[in-house]
Parts: sequence; structure tokens; C-alpha cells
Amino acid sequence: MQFVEYSLVFIAAAIPWMEIALVIPIGIVRGLSPFWVMVLAFTGNMLTVLMLIAGFTKVEKWMKKKFEHKGIKQTKQMERARRIMNKYGLPGLAMLGPLFIGTHIAAFIGLSFGASKKWTTLWLTISIGLWTLIIGIATMLGFDFFLQQTKG
Repeated sequence: MQFVEYSLVFIAAAIPWMEIALVIPIGIVRGLSPFWVMVLAFTGNMLTVLMLIAGFTKVEKWMKKKFEHKGIKQTKQMERARRIMNKYGLPGLAMLGPLFIGTHIAAFIGLSFGASKKWTTLWLTISIGLWTLIIGIATMLGFDFFLQQTKG
């Protein structure tokens, strides 16, 4: 049964808008190993981000076609990402992306603003790794604190 739960952590982290900020706390609170939850969530999220970066040209064409077909100019998340990119550059976009807009949108916006695939990959790897640790450790500490308060 745990294999299925760990598989779900990996899959959920790979899905845009689920991401590590949601998946890691849920996995840890469910009693899964924090180490494996963080490793699998990082890996799942990075895998799809790397796929998006590698196939950016095709994704960009598909997105433009989709938005033009529906008459949609941009989503709120994309507009927020553009503001972050303009204000803080690629490093800021990558670091704020996992919490505010999602890693996939951060990668897409960074690349569409002309950032290289190499720098986008580097900054998003740093960001996803750092946020994985922060969210995982904070969840463990917060969950332990909560359990101690309910026992005492």
C-alpha cells in the first residue's frame, strides 16, 4: 500500500498546480517518510519542469494556439509571473514560482522572456530543491509541534 502512496506523491508533484507546496505536507502528515516524500516530490516536479524546458518551443506554440482559440489573453497566474519576472528577473521568478505561480508557469514565463534553457534549469533546480527542504522541514517541525501539543 505504501508503494501506491509514494507513487502518488511522485505523480501529484509532477502535475502543474499540485506541486511540492501541497504534496509534501500531505505526504508527511499522512505518515510517509519525510525523506522519501521530499525526494519523490522534488523528482516528480523537476521531471515535468525539465520536460517543459526541453520542449518549450512546442509548448509555447500550443499555449498561444489554445489562448487565441478561446479568446483568452492570459491567466492571472501568467500576469503575476510577468510582474515578478519584470521586477526580480529569472532568479526571483524561479524562487517565488513554487509558492505563488507554480514552477511550470515560472519556467514558461522565464523562457518566453528570453531566458536560456540552461539558466532556467539551474534556477528552477535550486528553487525547487530549496523549497522542498523548507516545506519538508517546516511540515515536520510543525507536525511534531502539533502532536506534542495534543499529547501534553
